[in-house]
Amino acid sequence: MGAFEIRGGRSLSGRITPQGAKNEALQVLCAALLTDQSVTYTNVPDIVDVNTLIELMADMGVKVRRPAKNTVVLCADEVNPDFFIDKSFKKKSGQLRGAVMIAGPMLARFGRAHIPQPGGDKIGRRRLDTHIRGFEKLGVHFDYNQEESLFELDGAKMQGAHILLEEPSVTGTANIVMAACLTQGITTIYNAACEPYVQQLCRMINEMGGNVSGIGSNLITVEGVKKLTGCNHRLLADMIEVGSFIGLAAATNSDITILNADVEHMGIIPETFEKLGIKLSIDGDTIHVPKQDSFRIHKFIDGSILTVYDHPWPGFTPDLLSIILVTATQAKGTILVHQKMFESRLFFVDKLIEMGAQIVLCDPHRAVVIGSDRQIPMRGITMVSPDIRAGVALLIAALCAQGKSTVQNIEQIDRGYEKIDERLNALGADIRRL
Repeated sequence: MGAFEIRGGRSLSGRITPQGAKNEALQVLCAALLTDQSVTYTNVPDIVDVNTLIELMADMGVKVRRPAKNTVVLCADEVNPDFFIDKSFKKKSGQLRGAVMIAGPMLARFGRAHIPQPGGDKIGRRRLDTHIRGFEKLGVHFDYNQEESLFELDGAKMQGAHILLEEPSVTGTANIVMAACLTQGITTIYNAACEPYVQQLCRMINEMGGNVSGIGSNLITVEGVKKLTGCNHRLLADMIEVGSFIGLAAATNSDITILNADVEHMGIIPETFEKLGIKLSIDGDTIHVPKQDSFRIHKFIDGSILTVYDHPWPGFTPDLLSIILVTATQAKGTILVHQKMFESRLFFVDKLIEMGAQIVLCDPHRAVVIGSDRQIPMRGITMVSPDIRAGVALLIAALCAQGKSTVQNIEQIDRGYEKIDERLNALGADIRRL
């Protein structure tokens, strides 16, 4: 198990460029299975989850080339549809939830697929119902193979249909869009997720010759076509990493400029950090977070305590609530952080309390943070990263703390952040990888 040894209490300064979007990559890479022609991706993050998915696709028979840094070319002209019963597939696919999105394109192109039990972060229940029920509406028959722990999907009788999703699942929407784009007839998906990741996938499919409309809304219409071609696709900047850098800069009293942030696609993320009293200067796709000796958490108009909660897009993403929480420990004022979607994502706050943060964990979903305004320095401790986002929140806390901290299980952080230690050290951090 790897670890970061951090000596905190330093202000950072300089420029940093965010990686390509992890959550977009896990969708658009799977879309290469929709065609037998080459698809070229740029701005692909070099992180564990993305690389594991690419390795999994290579094991299936997809040809992989990496002609330049953060560039990947995939050609699925000789895919083995029977690979999914192989033990190596189950072992590798169980390591990340993104493997579930192989099912949609496999159904569309080959009429059959398998879905493993989801892997990834241990942040609470992450159901597959939205995927399976959506496929069923398209005419897919499924069985659960208990011995192999696989859902076996038969799409021989797929036909366009009207689908009302019970929840606006990002991966569920993406999977159904990919399944429908080569399926005869017209498919409408209502209560669809409209995150930038889904929008990017839909635009990519149209570039390949597909017919997807309603992009950016919660009603997506997909008219099936007979064949898709290759294309070139650039991934957006990872808005979760951009938000992480904003929180990091404020919490550590640093002066950081974030380049190529694709601000247009960040929704209310900048505005939400500004509610913590963080000053942001935005010029095009560049975000400057100046050094602030103190920043005060806003209140609601009626004077009540500010609440920040997660909500489907264009609401605030749940992936940044951990960052909001740890940043607020260094602010002046009080905030309620309400994590609605996952019941285990706030369980890392006991480590922040041990470091000296003033936090009341009300229940698995809510925490009240009383900011110290940096008057009570946090102290370094040894802690374990439970998931990607909490891991980075703990890393930020360690950079704020006095003395030495150790963050263990950094494989979780590496799943979502590309060489984060090297990039932050370039700004003046003291992070040593053990």
